[in-house]
Amino acid sequence: MRKGLVADGAGLAGDRVVAVGSAARVLVAATARALNGTDCADLGHTGPMSRFPGTPEPVRRAAVSRAAGRVALTATQVDEVDAARVARWFVDQYPRRRYPGVLIGSPHGAVAHLAVALGVPWLPAGFEMTAHWSDGAVDRPADALEHGAALATPLLAANTDLHLRQVHCPASRGSLTGVTVSLTAAWQALPAAYGQFLADRLAPGAPVVLVRDVRTWPVLEHGPRHSFQVGCPASGLDPVDFHPDSHALRQVLRSVGGDATRWEPPQVSAPSGYAEHGVDSGFELSARDWAARRDHPLHRVLVPRPAALSAGVADLYRRWLRGAGKTGDRLVVECGRLLDPWQVVRAGLVPYWCENATRRSVDEAEWWLAGSEAFTSVDVLPEPPGVRSPALAGLPQWLAVAGFGRRRRALDRTSARGYPVTSVPTRRATEVLRSQPYDLPAPPPLGAAEALSTLHDSGRHQGLLVS
Repeated sequence: MRKGLVADGAGLAGDRVVAVGSAARVLVAATARALNGTDCADLGHTGPMSRFPGTPEPVRRAAVSRAAGRVALTATQVDEVDAARVARWFVDQYPRRRYPGVLIGSPHGAVAHLAVALGVPWLPAGFEMTAHWSDGAVDRPADALEHGAALATPLLAANTDLHLRQVHCPASRGSLTGVTVSLTAAWQALPAAYGQFLADRLAPGAPVVLVRDVRTWPVLEHGPRHSFQVGCPASGLDPVDFHPDSHALRQVLRSVGGDATRWEPPQVSAPSGYAEHGVDSGFELSARDWAARRDHPLHRVLVPRPAALSAGVADLYRRWLRGAGKTGDRLVVECGRLLDPWQVVRAGLVPYWCENATRRSVDEAEWWLAGSEAFTSVDVLPEPPGVRSPALAGLPQWLAVAGFGRRRRALDRTSARGYPVTSVPTRRATEVLRSQPYDLPAPPPLGAAEALSTLHDSGRHQGLLVS
């Protein structure tokens, strides 16, 4: 939204701007519902892939593209984006009461579980958008950059506190990469709505905990506050796999109707910048300054790999549950958007969150389980990514994760049906977890100091840095 041209608050609503199914959107919704004592039964978005599991690939890709076009932003709508209004939309989802702390920063499913255990909100340091690319193609990243740059210019002029990272990744987004561009907006300072929310809702002296995803990826700095990235960590591939000569890239492009001979990515200018879900340094400095001025301690949790925080929070939950007299011996392995923090607490479960369905994510879950005290039951919720990729875990590997349960070993059949090309809604996790027996009352909320100390001790060998 160009400031001065329309009245304050007259831009697009936050729920129209933030990409449907994006990590920040789902995690804020799930956390807010849990703090309000409700589950995720109303989070029903399945993505455009789910409706076409049995059709031929070219037909399915065309249908997926049409469905994506109905929810992507037009160029005119991108001009109307008001990041301040998005920030207000995030904070307005939380119950209006005093909180003993707050979590802010990078999106991560385990952070939602940690927030619920602490009884505090989680606020993202940025948000994702998708915009139309009517003449696009999955195998033309340079053209995607040109189109994204045209969209970025008016958006950044109207939102001077944003940095825009464009991500072109056919391995994680499939055929959608050829019809839409993915834009991740990162705040370079604490939004005014966040500052007001914290001033009004934090208890005196309550801690602010900043969670930072510190994974790196090659980045092209294209212009002021606009950068470009080919591939992403969530693809399960490495940066070298997006080289034109890569066998993995050829497999990916062939599966989404692309041609590897046309793949000519622009040259990167920074070989090791933070990936798209990193926290902008200006945002951290602004949060630190806000906390210092108001006598709120600020702590940092630096996450080198999603599995490090997932393991730390799972260990924390087990200790928390056992401290309240519960067994802590029943595990649920969640994946992507398939999570429900309220149902996890209601059933007294230990949650372990996989970022996605890649072999890398599932391997790390297996390693953590192999080194942990055995669980009596293991329920697994594999989120089908809706795309094919050589980096994905097969169903036998997911079954091996469930096999760590001593008495109960369950892989959700609905999630497995049509895997990996279908998708299932977040509410599927709710439906599965509702079948778990009640284990109430829930333990009393954890204190932030205890939680950070436990994360420091259990996550240190995994590279988790808590300060």
